[in-house]
Formats: sequence, structure tokens, C-alpha cells
Amino acid sequence: MSDKPEGEGAEAPPKSKKMLIMIIAAVVVLALAGGGGWFFMNKGSGEEEEEEVQQVEKKGPPQYMSLESMTANLADPGGEKMIQVVVTLELSDVKAPDKVKDYVPAIRADALMLLTQSTSEELLTKEGKERLADDIFAEASRHFVDEDPREARKEEAASKDKKKKKKKKKKVDNPIVGVFFSSFIIQ
Repeated sequence: MSDKPEGEGAEAPPKSKKMLIMIIAAVVVLALAGGGGWFFMNKGSGEEEEEEVQQVEKKGPPQYMSLESMTANLADPGGEKMIQVVVTLELSDVKAPDKVKDYVPAIRADALMLLTQSTSEELLTKEGKERLADDIFAEASRHFVDEDPREARKEEAASKDKKKKKKKKKKVDNPIVGVFFSSFIIQ
């Protein structure tokens, strides 16, 4: 009788070690599978959201369209300050200049209206120039989209910071991607 308990006791540790190793291996495999699934699910949904929020997918090298030089009086007291600026539009693809060409007079008029509402003090700061570029972008884009493109940019930036899921949004077919100043002189 003493041989049986020793024999059973000797066989039990190898079985329990094998069982313990199998359980640990199963837990590790499940954890890796769950983690991998979570990673790919979050990565995939983030890319989809980013594509939905983006205004236009860039196709090929960037395209630029430079508008003619604009000169305007600034809104400074006394009306003695003037600005001369050349605005360059960054476009989404090689076909975009054809879409934008018909709207150039309206875009220039909108930009001139914004310039005449600005003061030299505002425009001498980096923030003032960035605000003016954003405002020109919004005014130029309104000819192509229904919503304010500045809000789409803010939402895109917020989604990158927070990485939260967003409601699906329709793609915006705006050929204008950005606004730059090629020349900026205040006198």
C-alpha cells in the first residue's frame, strides 16, 4: 500500500507541471491574440477616421497656384499703412488648378476683403499671419465645400491628439489644401 501512494505521488508532479505549462501557454497565446486583435482593430479604425476627416487625398507631388500680387490699405487708424502680399494656394492634385481657375477672381476678392479688415499690428506677429492664412483658406474653400474647413482642420488635429473614435464624416472635395505667403510686405 505504501508503494501505491508513493507511485501516485511521483506521477502527480509531472502531470501537474505539464498541466501548469499548458495552462500558462494557453493564457499567453490568448493574451497575445487579444492584444494583437485590439492593436489591429484600433489601428484600422484610426486610419479610416483619418481618411474620412482628410479633405482630399494627395495624388502625386504637391501642386501650387500663385495668385497675382495684391495691394491693400490696412485698417490702421489714419489709413496710412499698406500691405502688398502674394498668396500661393497649395492644391490637392494635378487636376486641381482647372477646378480652382474659375474661382480665382472671387478668391482674390475675398482675400482683399480680409486684408483690409486687418491691422498692421495684428499682421506683424506670426500668429496674425497664421490667422490670416487660415481665414484666406476658409474663404477660398467655401467656394468648394458647404462646411467651414477650419473646423475640419481642428477636428482632425483633435482626433490625432485624443485618438478617440469619431462619427463618420463625408469626404470633402476641396482642391485647396493650404495657403502660403510668397511675399508679405507692410509699409
